[in-house]
Amino acid sequence: MSEAALQFARADDGTRIAFRLREVSAARPRVAFLHSLGMDHALWTPVAERLGDSASLLCLDLRGHGRSDKPPPPYGTERLARDLRGVLDHLGWERTVLVGASLGGCVSLQFAADHADRLCALGLVDTTAWYGPDAPMTWNARARRAREEGLAAMIPFQETRWFTDAFRVARPDAVERCVHTFLGNDVPAFAAMSEMLGRFDGRNLLPRIGVPTAILVGEEDYATPVAMSQALQRGILDARLTVVPSARHLVQIERPDAVANMVMRLLTLVETA
Repeated sequence: MSEAALQFARADDGTRIAFRLREVSAARPRVAFLHSLGMDHALWTPVAERLGDSASLLCLDLRGHGRSDKPPPPYGTERLARDLRGVLDHLGWERTVLVGASLGGCVSLQFAADHADRLCALGLVDTTAWYGPDAPMTWNARARRAREEGLAAMIPFQETRWFTDAFRVARPDAVERCVHTFLGNDVPAFAAMSEMLGRFDGRNLLPRIGVPTAILVGEEDYATPVAMSQALQRGILDARLTVVPSARHLVQIERPDAVANMVMRLLTLVETA
């Protein structure tokens, strides 16, 4: 999406949401992408390159990230889901295929439940509906570390969560781009988002999802392990799960072909419906 100009839309509270849009024929499907914590819209660039002109592609910077505004906390998934609806309204998109990763996946679950009229299919990448009973303590500790030590202190931890050992050796350029994006985050916003994930429990949202759903997870992802994706599959009617070998949390970078294939399957379902 790097070739598309950066644009802005305003949420209903006045917050500017940055996005890049690559439009094709109005007869083609439309796909919106939501990134993971600490990343931005560029996370999806390798996937977008593989999708070509198969659909119009919208990649957002969630509030608190990238070039979007970073208003004071608290943040909530309901608020971020409304941000997406505002961008869709701005563009005149009535419905979209929505693909979210991790944090973006949590927001996508919320959007699917709260704004079902705007959704025609759902993709969940390295996502969970609930981080477990220890989540508030774990995520609050991560937020506290960001505030007290800064984001640079978290890089060794993040790198091993993002990518397999082999990928980090083979593609230091890709790792460095993600590190650069991560270090560019606003610390108060990053900490507030971390605390939000600690509070998030979307298990009650899953039975409300009634669109074709594809779930994809890296086999070695220990940020949102395979068991969390299996729980999503059990909770969402007719959801399909794919486990990607030799991949961790940022599977869009490590195995973009697998993510693009998942999106193409959703597009086929939408086009034949």
